[in-house]
Amino acid sequence: MNEGGVAAAPDRVLDLFHGVRLTPTQRRIAHCLVQHAAAAAYLSAAEVAELAGVSQPSVTRFAVALGHDGYPALRRRLREIAPAGVPDGGRAGNELQRAVRAEMGNLDRLAGELGDRERIAEAGRLLAASRPLPVLGLRAAAPLAAYFAYFAAKVHPDVRVLDDGGSLLTDRLEQAAAAGATTLLALVLPRYPRETLDALREARDAGLTVVAITDSPVSPAAEYAELVLPAAVGTGLVFDLHTAPMTLAMVVLQAICDATPAETQARLEAFESSAARRQLFLG
Repeated sequence: MNEGGVAAAPDRVLDLFHGVRLTPTQRRIAHCLVQHAAAAAYLSAAEVAELAGVSQPSVTRFAVALGHDGYPALRRRLREIAPAGVPDGGRAGNELQRAVRAEMGNLDRLAGELGDRERIAEAGRLLAASRPLPVLGLRAAAPLAAYFAYFAAKVHPDVRVLDDGGSLLTDRLEQAAAAGATTLLALVLPRYPRETLDALREARDAGLTVVAITDSPVSPAAEYAELVLPAAVGTGLVFDLHTAPMTLAMVVLQAICDATPAETQARLEAFESSAARRQLFLG
């Protein structure tokens, strides 16, 4: 488990929102509280509003939506479930070591969530059946989309990477749907490009089911995705660390392989035969 249960604090905060239907504004507040889980219980309503980019009355309505009389009652609940403070183990070492240890915690949380294999299996079935398979990843998520697609193309006959925004993105989504695509895999990472969320809306309008790999169950992508697969992003360095989302992407690819074992085996054998004939690799 994680040192001192540090990584468990966001999970405990997330438990507050399970089974509650939140508006997009309330999702922003929930996401903010998860991101600042260790300090959330000591933030004022005004501070939460500023961090989430919403009005202070929205924070109050959010607390009421969760069944509390107001924000002070929600804050008391947060103090009960996610007390502030970082154990000594989490503070040991320099800032680089702490960032890496935080990533270990993110992976540990992901491993725990994978105890329920059905959600991953469902994602695998949806994505394997989509011919073609569009994979969306803009800005910071673009390298991860390309990484996933490189390997997915070895077991799926038609993988289409959508890593450029602009008006052509809608064209490519509509073309994929017209060609027979049924599901879109979307990689949605902070700071959540507006064009990514617009693309998710357009994908749904085109009749595509959206499977989203994102950093939190209450990320903005959750408003548009039928299936949300969360993996936390590391924030301990100047730029985010995407270790857990990349791992989750490969887990999803494994689920695609498991959904079509015979086809996967045939395609892998064909690729290996081609690679050997062309002497692609040294080893």
